Order: sequence, then C-alpha cells, then structure tokens
Amino acid sequence: MKQLCVLVFYAIMQTGIAQNVPDLNYYLPQDVTYNEKIPKPADVIGHEVGEWHVTHDKLWFYMQTLAAASDRIQIETRGTTFEGRPLLLLTISTPENLNNLEQIRKEHLTLTETEGSTLDVENMPIVVYQGFSIHGNEPSGSNATLAYAYYLAAAQGAEIESLLDKMIILLDPSFNPDGLQRFAYWANVHKSIQLNPDKNEREYHEVWPGGRTNHYWFDMNRDWLPVQLPESRVRIKTFHKWLPNILTDHHEMGTNSTFFFQPGVPSRVHPLTPKINQELTAEIGTYHAKALDELGSLYYTEENFDDYYYGKGSTFPDVNGGIGILFEQGSSRGHIQESENGILTFPFTIRNQFTTALSTIEAAKNMRTKILSYQRDFFKSARDEAQRSRTKAVIFGDSKDGAKAWHLAEILKRHQIKFNELANDASLNGNSFVKEKSYVVPMNQKNHRLIKAIFEKRTSFTDSLFYDVSAWTFPLAFNLDYTETTSLSNAGPEVTELKPLEGSVNGKSQYAYLFEWHEYYSPKALNKILNKGLRAKVAKSPFSLNGTRYDYGTIMIPVQGQALQADELHKFLSGVAAECNLQINGVSTGLTQGIDLGSNQFDPIKKQKVAVLVGEGIRSYDAGEMWHLFDTRYDMKITKLDVGYFDSADISKYTDIIVPGSWGSLNLDSAVAKKLKPWVKSGGTLIGYRSAAKWFKNNELMKPEFKKDSIVAKDVSFEEKADFKGAQVTGGAIFEAKLDRSHPINFGYKNDKLPLFRNTNIYLEADKQSYNNPIQYTSNPLLSGYISEENLELIKGSVPFKAVRSGKGRVILFTDNTNFRAFWYGTNKLLMNAIFFGPIM
Repeated sequence: MKQLCVLVFYAIMQTGIAQNVPDLNYYLPQDVTYNEKIPKPADVIGHEVGEWHVTHDKLWFYMQTLAAASDRIQIETRGTTFEGRPLLLLTISTPENLNNLEQIRKEHLTLTETEGSTLDVENMPIVVYQGFSIHGNEPSGSNATLAYAYYLAAAQGAEIESLLDKMIILLDPSFNPDGLQRFAYWANVHKSIQLNPDKNEREYHEVWPGGRTNHYWFDMNRDWLPVQLPESRVRIKTFHKWLPNILTDHHEMGTNSTFFFQPGVPSRVHPLTPKINQELTAEIGTYHAKALDELGSLYYTEENFDDYYYGKGSTFPDVNGGIGILFEQGSSRGHIQESENGILTFPFTIRNQFTTALSTIEAAKNMRTKILSYQRDFFKSARDEAQRSRTKAVIFGDSKDGAKAWHLAEILKRHQIKFNELANDASLNGNSFVKEKSYVVPMNQKNHRLIKAIFEKRTSFTDSLFYDVSAWTFPLAFNLDYTETTSLSNAGPEVTELKPLEGSVNGKSQYAYLFEWHEYYSPKALNKILNKGLRAKVAKSPFSLNGTRYDYGTIMIPVQGQALQADELHKFLSGVAAECNLQINGVSTGLTQGIDLGSNQFDPIKKQKVAVLVGEGIRSYDAGEMWHLFDTRYDMKITKLDVGYFDSADISKYTDIIVPGSWGSLNLDSAVAKKLKPWVKSGGTLIGYRSAAKWFKNNELMKPEFKKDSIVAKDVSFEEKADFKGAQVTGGAIFEAKLDRSHPINFGYKNDKLPLFRNTNIYLEADKQSYNNPIQYTSNPLLSGYISEENLELIKGSVPFKAVRSGKGRVILFTDNTNFRAFWYGTNKLLMNAIFFGPIM
C-alpha cells in the first residue's frame, strides 16, 4: 500500500498537478546558475509563485525591489489607472546597453526611416515588448512575471549575457492592474487549505462583473487602436517610443482548452499585414512548440484566433512593422480545477506562460537580423506604397462640431501620425469643411499603413468568420465628414501641438442665451445648467436670429425668472461655454425668423436623474461604457442599480432607467418588468438596448415587430456546421441610416444620414407611420465590414430605434450599442437625446 501511494504521488508530481505548492525551481531552467544577491519572489511577497494569486501591490513591490537589486533593470511608472495603481515598465538588458539606452533607441527608430537603409543590422539589438494579463481574470501571465523577471535579473552565464547584449526587453508585468487586483481578491478569499478542484466550487465562479475588465468594465484588449483608456495611452506611448520588433500578449481561455500560440487561422489576416509577417510568426512558433514539447504541454496554433482587428495587442504591431503574438493558456480560474485534460493547477498555467516568455526571447535572439531586416523592409515598402498612391491626403471635420474632429486628431497624435490644419474653408466632394474644425492627413508618411487602417472602408473579405469586429472606420465612428484628395493643396501648417478646445459667450444679455445642440459636449453644458437650478428650453423647429440660423434642438436659457441675476448668469454661462467648447450667444429680442423664443415650440427640459441596471445577466461592457460616458465625458451622475436588489429599491426618484443588453437573452425576473410598468406610466423614460428588445416584448413594455430570417442550411456537412452558423454572425460592422432630423432623437445631427455600428442580428420592422421611423436603414446600408447576404437583406429598411408612449412616460429601444468601446463618439448623443428629450418624443 505504501509503495502504491508513493507511485501515485510520483505520477502526480510528474504531471505538475500536485496540490502542494512548487518552489521557484518548478519554473526556472536548471541548467544555469543564479545570482544569490537577487531577491526571489517569496523573499519579498511572502509566498511562492502560484501559491496565492499575486495582488498588484505585491507585484509592484517585488518589481521595485528587483530593479533596485539588479543592474540589468530600469523601472519606471508611466502613469496610473483609474483607481490610482501604477503602470509599470521594466526595461531589461545588459548594464552597458542600459547606460546607452537612448542612443540605442534612436538608432532602432532610424531603421524605420529612409536613412535606415544604410544601417548594419548585424550589430543592432532587437526590441521585444512582453505584456501580461490585459484581462485581469487571466492572471497566470502576470504571476509568471514574478519568476520571469527574477530569471532575467538573476540568471548567470555566457548564454544569458549574450542574449541580453543583443536585446532590449520591455516588460509590462500587468497591462490591467485594476482587473488583476479585483480577481486576485476573489480567488484568494475563496482559497481553502484543502484545495478543491470541483468545478462547482465558488472559487471558480467569480461574481459580476468579474476581473476581466478595468475600472469602467472595458475590455482593454480592444483599445490599442482607439486609445481611450489611461492604461492604453501609456502602453501606446511606449510602443511608438520604441517600435518593438516583437510584442507578446499573454492571455487565458476556457479551462478545458490547452495552450494556443499564433499564427492563428491563416485566412483571417488583415490585407494590410504583409504575408511575410505570418511566415515569421510561424517560425517563432517553432520555438514555442519545442519548449512546450519538452514540458509535455498540449497546444494548438492555427485555429480559432485571427489577426484581423488592429485594435488587439497581438494584431496592432502587425500594421506598425512589428510582429504581434497572442498566447492563450487554459485557465484554472483559481488555484486548481477539474478539466477535460485532467486536474489543472495554477502553477502549471504559470509555467506555460513563463516557458513561452523564454521561448520568445530565444526566437528573438536567433532570428534577430531577419526580424530587424523585416522591420526596415516594412517601412520602406509602406513609403513606396504612399508615393505610388493617387490619394495624397484625407480631410476630416465637422462644420458644426469641433470636439469630435479634435478627439480624432487626438488619437492620430497618440499614434504619432502627422496631420495639418486646413488652409481655408473648403467644399470638397459634397462636404463642407471649416478651417477651425477640420484637419488634413497627408498619406505620404511613415505610418502610411496605420493611416489606411484607421480611415479605410472595406466590404469584401476572404473569410466570413471574425474573432472580433470587421470594421472600425474612425471618421464613420465619429460621424465626421471626410474625403480623400489627390493633392495637398488644402493643407495648412502641420499641427505640432493640439491646442485645447475653446468656447465663449458672445454678448451679455438681459433677455436670453442660445446655443446649438451640435457640439459633442452640449449635453455636458445642459446638465450643468439644469443642476444649477436654471430653466432651459429646447427648440423643436429651426429659426434665425441676428443672421444666425439655429437648428433643431437649440437650447434657450431665458434671463428673467432665473435663480441667478443677469450678471451672475452671464458669468456662470461663460464658465460653462469655456469648459464645454460651446459658442453661447446672448440675444436681446425674442422676435425671430421662424418660431419666436416665447413659442410653444420651445419645450421645457427637466433636470434628469438616471439609473442603469447592472449585475448578473447584464452585459458589463455595455453598462461600463455608459457609466464611463456619463462619468468622464459629460460629468453626469448615474446610479448603478443592481438587479439583485432592484425589487427593494425606490425607483420613483429616477427620470430615466437604462436596461443595457445581456450576454444572451435578457433574463430579468418578471417582477422587474412589473415594477417598471407603473413607473413608466407615471412619467419615467425606460431606455433599452440590444437584447432588451425581446424582453420588452415578452413583458409587454413595447410591441416591436421583428423581421424573421429564413436561412436554411443546404449542402452543409456536419463538419461545416460551425462555419455556416458563424458566417451569419454580425460581429461588428457599420451601416448607413437615414434620419428625420425633426425628431428629438436626432437633435444635434446636421446631416440626414448617420453611420451606425451594430453587432447584433436584431432587425425591427418599420412602423406604418413614417413619422415613427426617425432612424431607418437605407436600401444600400453597408458602409464597412462584413454581413452575410441573408442578413444584409433583413437590415434594409429596418429600424434600429423605437419610441412609444406609455401613460405619461416613454419606452425607448435601440437595437445596438450607441456607445461602443468609447470611440463611437458619433452616436453618443443618441443616448443623451433619449434622456433629455425622451418626454417630447
């Protein structure tokens, strides 16, 4: 019996799934010696790597301690998260290289310029950027950095010295500190002394919203291109500062999966990525395969994941002359869990991440000159493409809204894309551009392919399956006018510094103040005005006064009868105008050409108190994007109302309640609907998104009619079933809708067409009464991205918006997310219109 127990224990140890915690040697190569002066992780954080989930504060403390002890490491804090956690970067190489780091960096960037053709890559270091756990509940990556950073600092011998001599390693130990901290807390507070691998154990079922996302519940691995979050901004600044040759992105996936590394599905690569990029990625993959083979770890390489959307960490480098590599490790989601591949332990997942971090730098060392040459050739061929292109520039802007154009220019600035002022007001290809609110982007520059990726529209594809969105055309996302030109004649001086937006009050009035609703930050201004206790009204028709034409949605603030005296009101509005980038006009008469200022066509606007449903069943991304929009853009309070205590909450205080979409069918308790119905009838505005459409109908809050598909599989084998169904998924594309600009939902939109993002297959029939269809897809709606032929027919003429009266209140429905990933500036105002103007719809 004793001999049997010994054999069983030995077998468990061999497979790496013992419940006793391995020491650091479990991860480290044993064929090298280690500097005893370098502190081990357990000496600093108080536990072995993998014994507990490392919290970000401990991770930070160890990296600081390690850097202080090693002359191979420079450490810097590049910024902080929303929750104030430091965003670290470790730069690792030989002491000699670190002492000459700025010169090395400048020479490396020279390789990407015209003069780089004369540089000798034989003696140039390669730059490798290694990042971990951008999804906080995929923690094996960040935990692996404890062992990995120790190895880089402590390993001794000719091999490590030779490797570091020809390499600069940029190590980001935690892409997502807030999410990592949130998940570490969850896993650690549920850990038992007797580790329990039962998949039903609470440890493996974290509560909503989970640790995947950052503070505002964003998936930060979709923000490399939009760069809307503080974590992304420092990361992109580092990327462009160095233009690394290889960037690795360490993730986790489902517990029953094994290990994935790229190249991924060969047919799902963006056309702007050179073919040789995938060939080099596959060659690097042979090093990962060899390393994992030695461990006996299962893996796969050309399934599931793709290299299409440039907003992901593993794909963004591909359009910037580098090679991005995704790693996906089957997740223990805690400390030890049952899986189809046996018992999966946290240390085992960490060891695979550690091992592929090592195989990455091994590949970089051996392929150094080949990869450096590829980078030089990438930028040379991009310059050649730019010179041959008939398109010499892209012009974008909005004659009524300077803020949206400014924020797109801000993104270009972060990506080190050069752009110019517009020389003069111009009318081009049916678009009117105003000098102060427009920009010109020359195509003949270093980042030519990145510019194309940002501005291009694409509707034809070699594959019908996408891991993420198939379109992200930025001027469409921002709802900007834009056009390509064949000359640079409209280009003014280069914008070297993007000056802050400005606003002002034009004239001091004893009668009234007016501002149009076109500017992006006009809802922020209105909210400040209402919160000050001031009265404001909205114009339901256009009018002209003092030579200025005021559009639908113009806001009027009368001077008389306000909580502030005339002088105080002027001073307050001047502050609002400056902060919100508005032109507010003081007027001395109510007599206009059109509706007079005392007309009943001006409706009063009430101060709003908004709540959004959150919690189990709700799609956290959508809810987080709304929270972020209110909190960071419009300075508006929003109550996050959890469905878990909704039954006991007093909702009478809210003017608006938002129901975001869900991960599947919205499955809220019927008691929620029962409570909402009388609230709406008493005057509340209920706003639903996405899957709320069917929930509204099932609970008789609204009666939308759905278009039904008649898709039938013909000549499709069982093996092809998944691809057939996948081809019907609208993963993220952009469509054109026509607007009735007189409807309050469209106040602030100057054009009668609007680009809309959608990633659902919810198609609503148009109402028989045309005035009830203020937003309706056109007969040829696809602007950019993939949609199946069957779904394209369904979307034509359908409506993405419905509004119905219920008693004194309104029920409003959007089929798709109008606040997608914080960079869809162009449709943010639809939600604001629903909130401020819902009662008059």
